[in-house]
Amino acid sequence: MHMSLTPQAKLEMKELELKSLFETIRAINSNASEKDLYKIYKFILRAKPNITKLALFVYDESWECKAYFGTKKNYKDLTLDGKLLELTEISPVPFEATTFDEFNTVIPVKHKDQVLAYVLLGGASNQRDAYELEIEFVDALSNIIIVAIENKKLARKELRQRDYNKQLEIARNVQTLLFPKKLPYDHNLKVAASYLPHHTIGGDYYDFLDAGEGRYLMCIADVSGKGIPAAILMSNFQAALRILTRNGTPLDAIVNELNYLIFQNAQGENFITAFFALFDFNKRSLTFVNAGHNPPFLFINEHQQRLETGTTILGTFRELPFLEIGHIEDLKRFFVFCFTDGFTETYNEKGEEFGDEYLNKFLEEYKGEDQVELHERLISLLDTFKGDNAYADDITLLSCRVNFE
Repeated sequence: MHMSLTPQAKLEMKELELKSLFETIRAINSNASEKDLYKIYKFILRAKPNITKLALFVYDESWECKAYFGTKKNYKDLTLDGKLLELTEISPVPFEATTFDEFNTVIPVKHKDQVLAYVLLGGASNQRDAYELEIEFVDALSNIIIVAIENKKLARKELRQRDYNKQLEIARNVQTLLFPKKLPYDHNLKVAASYLPHHTIGGDYYDFLDAGEGRYLMCIADVSGKGIPAAILMSNFQAALRILTRNGTPLDAIVNELNYLIFQNAQGENFITAFFALFDFNKRSLTFVNAGHNPPFLFINEHQQRLETGTTILGTFRELPFLEIGHIEDLKRFFVFCFTDGFTETYNEKGEEFGDEYLNKFLEEYKGEDQVELHERLISLLDTFKGDNAYADDITLLSCRVNFE
């Protein structure tokens, strides 16, 4: 039997609903937690005699049931039907949504054009007028609750972003300290470097260290991964390299120690490719190790070779499976050009890679130029080559011209 509400009953019902909305807003203003807001929501609607069952699904990375009552099923373990997700206005439950056939009505809760939640309702069949009035109230209450919870999520997200930005700033400052403040550039020893980070925090590193007794150690490296973990790993790498170099540690022992350090710190999540070159002015020699890095170009007079001798990438194995030291003696003068893969693996708009061959041709032609100008010309060339494509990785160039005479 269908029963209609009297005007007085409707008025009383509206007064109670208005009071409930005020209480909800008061709870929101007092900064009630999301959990408490869901409890308040469920408590208010359970007190409605004309609403016999309810399920509230909210999008929080995935659709989750945040509150339900009066149902035959446990909706905490169920996901929304695809047909329900198509709804953007208050509608009857689609007959195809058989999982939710114990409900009568679907109320999408929207903010602008985005649906934030779905309320599924069931009501007493003999109180149709009252049930339809309840739908309006549920819609209003749901909007107030869900928008308040969404604002809490946004506030948390902004707070996390501020914290993350602070961490980025710290990591960026730490990374800035990694690079040498000044590089030698005189008649016997000219070192030039260019660094273009792709992200706020890059994964490339270069250094040039005085190893004492007329010896100098040059290093270029690239850590896998980006962001703060990569920056921290690279800072540990730099600190260890400088201590080992200052202590006069032989090059093979330096590489082994760095490998073990990275393996211990990164636990297999990151690795580092690196190239090390030790110049000895007294012995007029070049000693080097390539640890899985892009082979640098070495020019001795008109002869050119790639420096590939060394070992595998650092940090993958507790102990390096092999290590070979490259050594060249009786040198008078030479030019070494190092780079990270971000340079040669830059693509143009046609999908073509810049590549080692293009770089090789350029260096053959311009290797005698002033190094600072050579770097600038190369970066300008790469920028023209890529066109409107974005750089995909950090780019580091490091070159050294040595005159032992």
